[in-house]
Amino acid sequence: MLTIGDFARASRLSAKALRRYDELGLLPPARVDPFTGYRYYAEEQLERARLIAWLRGIGMPLAEVGRVCALYASDASGAARAIRGYWARVESETAARRDLAASLVDRLKGPTEMTDETTDETADAATDETADAATGGTADGTAGRPAFVLRTAVRLDRGLVRAAQQDAAHAGPHLLAVADGYGPEGGRAALAAVGALEAVPPPAPSARAGDVLNALEDAVRAADGAVSGLAESGTTLTAAVWTGGRLALAHVGDSRAYLLRDGAFVRLTRDHTVVQALVDAGELDPAEAADRPDRALLLKALDGGESAPEPELGVHETRPGDRYLLCTDGLSAVAPADDIRRALAAGVGPDEAAEALVALARERGGPDNVACVVADVVPA
Repeated sequence: MLTIGDFARASRLSAKALRRYDELGLLPPARVDPFTGYRYYAEEQLERARLIAWLRGIGMPLAEVGRVCALYASDASGAARAIRGYWARVESETAARRDLAASLVDRLKGPTEMTDETTDETADAATDETADAATGGTADGTAGRPAFVLRTAVRLDRGLVRAAQQDAAHAGPHLLAVADGYGPEGGRAALAAVGALEAVPPPAPSARAGDVLNALEDAVRAADGAVSGLAESGTTLTAAVWTGGRLALAHVGDSRAYLLRDGAFVRLTRDHTVVQALVDAGELDPAEAADRPDRALLLKALDGGESAPEPELGVHETRPGDRYLLCTDGLSAVAPADDIRRALAAGVGPDEAAEALVALARERGGPDNVACVVADVVPA
């Protein structure tokens, strides 16, 4: 038997940590002296103690540490999968924070030109003159009246395989949203999430980006609460609030937002999936991701759990002529990005473009529900 001090040195855990893990039932001592209260540990407990130390070293919360240790005792492969799943979530959350940081850096450093690439990068800032025009800040006395508005279209399609529609969408003068429900109550979950977003008030053209993002983040939490109680069900959510000069974006799951600007087609969101986390970690080639059977396995979703997931947030400057697309994976998972770009760039209005996108998904078998919102920045 080892004293708590000897066991601490051997396991690289402090005596304080060992006492804490005993209280939580993670690592109770093999024996406690009934008279002195001294804790004694068996050498066989070192393996579990070291596993706990390693899991804490990668930042795993204590509740998950307990689940992994319990798995390890009976199913080592299952414990390994649980660790990999946890780390995939960490990678995804880190990527989302990186995107927000990049968005903030771009906004603070001043306007730049958007790169002509179809990547996960956010669209760079437009010129100050364009932003002024979009918010009505002109020199002809029309300040306060927006010079540009959103012209939108929304389409929902059940597809050719699914028996029920579990997607939802909204397109209004200031709010765009799509949601993809899953589980036996997936349709109700998607509708509840989009309905909660509709409570976001129209922001003033002069509203600060941080205030709009805060309102969006609060709305996502409300949406997660609205999904609570729907057994084994949840939904993705991708939503945007337009102020007249900027588009504030909140995203959870694997629905997507895109921007078509001057012929360049840019994806504004990153999928919160296991496959995308593997791509981000360099363990999977992006070309292989589409063929993975687990490509829809979500790392983040609104499911009304104990804590709402942190949405990916971003702010994008708008320009006249911009076309935005929000869609569920019933479109993006079956249609190549080039085909989606061509449908959006065909020179037709939002209604015709949305119809073409639904037709594109159906041409490829329509295996899933489709929800899409097309929004153009046009003169008021």
